[in-house]
Amino acid sequence: MGAYILRRFLLIIPTLFGIMLINFALTQFVPGGPVEQVLARLDGAGDAFQSISGSGDAGIEASGGGSGDNGYIGARGLPPEFIDELETQFGFARILCEEGYTGKPSTAAPECRKEMIPLLERFGIMMGNYLRFDFGESYFRSIGVVDLVLEKMPVSISLGLWSTLIAYLISIPLGIRKAMRDGSSFDTWTSGVIIVGYAIPGFLFAILLLVLFAGGSYWQWFPLRGLTSDNWEGLSLWGKIVDYAWHMVLPVTASTISSFATLTLLTKNSFLDEIRKQYVMTARAKGLSEARVLYGHVFRNAMLIVIASFPSIFISVFFGGSLIIETIFSLDGLGRLGFEAAVNRDYPVLFGTLFIFGLMGLVVGILSDLMYVWVDPRIDFERRG
Repeated sequence: MGAYILRRFLLIIPTLFGIMLINFALTQFVPGGPVEQVLARLDGAGDAFQSISGSGDAGIEASGGGSGDNGYIGARGLPPEFIDELETQFGFARILCEEGYTGKPSTAAPECRKEMIPLLERFGIMMGNYLRFDFGESYFRSIGVVDLVLEKMPVSISLGLWSTLIAYLISIPLGIRKAMRDGSSFDTWTSGVIIVGYAIPGFLFAILLLVLFAGGSYWQWFPLRGLTSDNWEGLSLWGKIVDYAWHMVLPVTASTISSFATLTLLTKNSFLDEIRKQYVMTARAKGLSEARVLYGHVFRNAMLIVIASFPSIFISVFFGGSLIIETIFSLDGLGRLGFEAAVNRDYPVLFGTLFIFGLMGLVVGILSDLMYVWVDPRIDFERRG
């Protein structure tokens, strides 16, 4: 088992490298890099997309990830030295000066010249820094990427942790109950309810909750936005717990509703497959109680497939669905951080968070295998290899 885990950890490196390489390559084809974003704002266009749509061939010429000179959108009227400084600051170029030059490196000096950094070299520099867990600073916020992630982490942890926990606490007992009463009226109407919940889009359900329970048109039982109240610091410990739970009811409900169907039906079908096997009939023939058969024999085997789905469910709830929920409920978490970084072409935040989340996802996959062995010691991944 130790050798298998070691191989899995070693596979993290090439897998993460491939993820970063593909996404780095894709960003080179997206118009409006960080330099264009700055120049578009200075030019009063708002963002690079508006400038591209109204600038014809100039927009096409300026659509690279940081290449070009006076072809940049909004570059008219700006000194070339300013653009060169932006490109150097964002890591797209470097200024080389002749030996013996003691002044400030600038293309305004005849002894200096600008050299664009090749894409592969830029990618190598970025990955070298990331392997040392040096993620740099945001282009537009003047704060380290790690500090920015830690600042937004409480919101996403709250949504992901509670949504996953509630989904498992409800779906697994419900799935077991449905398996034990397969074909009954209880099985039929609960299946209808969870399928309807799965069919409702998360953002639509979130808006419905706001309209009904957050003062939209009916009752104002829950707060409209935020993770805590304005008087959070002045509350007692119990008051803080209640206030936090009060704010989390609606967003957690909205983010959890769609995950019930998959997990409940997965649990039900897994238990049905095990209940119909020969060893269950043998255990019942020996006179064991139904609870002993169900939880002493069936549960361990049936839960394997449920545990296998844990990484995908956790990652999807933690990262995938957080953007819409955070936007609707005005929560400043990792989902909004990633979206804003993509829109603003804030590459350190974009690639830094991608590296961190990708690494977390791969590690969670390994932990899932360890949970497999913990639930059923008969599984030997080393022998399978």
